Amino acid sequence: MAKTNEPTIIKKYANRRLYNTGTSTYVTLEDLAVMVKGEEDFVVYDAKSGDDITRSVLTQIIFEQESKGQNLLPVSFLRQLIGFYGDSMQGLVPSFLEYSMTSLTKEQEKLRSQMSEAFGATAFDAIEDQVKRNSEMFERAMKMFMPFPSGESSSTPPTSEPKKAQTTDTSDLDEMKRQLEEMQKTINKLTDKS
Repeated sequence: MAKTNEPTIIKKYANRRLYNTGTSTYVTLEDLAVMVKGEEDFVVYDAKSGDDITRSVLTQIIFEQESKGQNLLPVSFLRQLIGFYGDSMQGLVPSFLEYSMTSLTKEQEKLRSQMSEAFGATAFDAIEDQVKRNSEMFERAMKMFMPFPSGESSSTPPTSEPKKAQTTDTSDLDEMKRQLEEMQKTINKLTDKS
């Protein structure tokens, strides 16, 4: 079947079976995971109600991958993510995560080339360093919007940090501010188009 710009339609039936209307075959969550990795766009509809259930099916795929031992999401990240449900920051989190994943995707080729050049532990150090920087950036961004961790109040005096850490935090904060400004510009452009 020739590729089109339109997403493939997958129908989910009451018996939990998934039907690919593009290939006229039944598919599994694993087949859909392969389609995602192959950058093939699809939309999943409930066959009876016609509701778009793509989000819940993609979440099922993540659950399946995680249960197979391919742990991509750290427990601390999952706890933080759950903490944002119902929070005033809930609206910001999807945009921030999407922006972070887009940045990581853009950087993955650079990371892969570093890995192929290093042929060893150095490559994994580079990946670990990138993951650590992304995690730290995420935590700092969340602290910018929630200045006091739960249980603390504005009367709690801030702890003093060594001079070196403050310098590093300032440069990271400047980078985060720049990235947030870019995100805001993108959001404004999307809002202007609608």
